[in-house]
Amino acid sequence: MDVIDLSQFIKFLLAFVFVLSLMGGLALIMRKLNGNNPVTLPHKKRLRIVEILPLDARRRLVLIRRDDREHLVILGANSETLIESDIESPQNKSAVNQTEDT
Repeated sequence: MDVIDLSQFIKFLLAFVFVLSLMGGLALIMRKLNGNNPVTLPHKKRLRIVEILPLDARRRLVLIRRDDREHLVILGANSETLIESDIESPQNKSAVNQTEDT
């Protein structure tokens, strides 16, 4: 069984740190490109996550848009709670106001 030289150990350690830093940099770039949104859906889909607000370590408040309605939900580790449903979307309100003005 061969004993590792100090120079080999230092080379290994430097390579390991380099690979970890590349992985961390890539993770930061991906997070920046994604805009901190866990899911990015195409605009032609009916369902979309509008906003996510962390409440604590285990729960987050999620605003979900389906068609022209929004739904407010608290997602936990083991449960989901519907806070408010069938909220009219602000985009839909502005479109209705513009048509009423004409």
